[in-house]
Amino acid sequence: MALYWTVSGPVDVHYGREWSLFDWRDRCEHATAVGFRGIGLWHADVAHQLETRTLAEMKQIFDDAGLEYLEVEFLADFFVPSGEPARAESDRLRKQLFETAATFDAHHIKVGNIPGTPCELGRLTEEFAGLCAEAAQHTDAKVAYEFMPFDVNVDTLDKALKLAGAAGASNGGLAIDTWHMSKLGIAPDELRRIQPEQLAWVELSDGQYETMDDPIDETINHRRLPGEGEFPIPAYVEALTAAGYNGPWGVEVLSAELRSLPIEEEFRRAYETTLAQFDAGVT
Repeated sequence: MALYWTVSGPVDVHYGREWSLFDWRDRCEHATAVGFRGIGLWHADVAHQLETRTLAEMKQIFDDAGLEYLEVEFLADFFVPSGEPARAESDRLRKQLFETAATFDAHHIKVGNIPGTPCELGRLTEEFAGLCAEAAQHTDAKVAYEFMPFDVNVDTLDKALKLAGAAGASNGGLAIDTWHMSKLGIAPDELRRIQPEQLAWVELSDGQYETMDDPIDETINHRRLPGEGEFPIPAYVEALTAAGYNGPWGVEVLSAELRSLPIEEEFRRAYETTLAQFDAGVT
């Protein structure tokens, strides 16, 4: 799957215009042309498209291109207490994400804590379980919690496993991003501890182990395509396959250099480099 930030073109990740200048039809057609079977949507891009298209029209374009899988993202602050402005905005966005996922029969909705909002793990677990229960009333999409270095609540594999296990949601689980795993120091073999039912989603991204002076800038502008950095991407693929993951795989590379390329080159390079990780002895 070609995830949103990988093939969105010249956007301003998290700090400006997040919607893509590449038309939705072009994105879907280019994805199919190079071999992808799915694509990703970021909530701001959905909102922008809804100014001129309906969700049903977007789905028709997706279907016409022959695509099968969709990722919808991103929901944060769903665990903030009711009545706070951040929770009100999260609840508004939650509705949009549910509607989008239902229309597309999406594979998953990605959630997490990009802002780094503090929350006691027990409360977070309860809210995640509630989110999954509400999602199940609207869509068959999984709810995938992506843990990362910026998440002050879930920044270890043990905490992530505790969250997924205690929530006990059949439609909920963990989103594993090889960028975040590598930056958290979680080696491939450690991921074999994850139970199959807790593995909701996997995405591949490469980079360097030494963190740059500005880790936020590094995360949103300096990732590398799979196989072009220092991370053991094939080993992560092998470990997650051994752990029981049998769903689609995504490529999520937030790179200013990649976003500056023509649309056809973005898609081609993303597909070829990702496919090569599976050709590297992993089936």
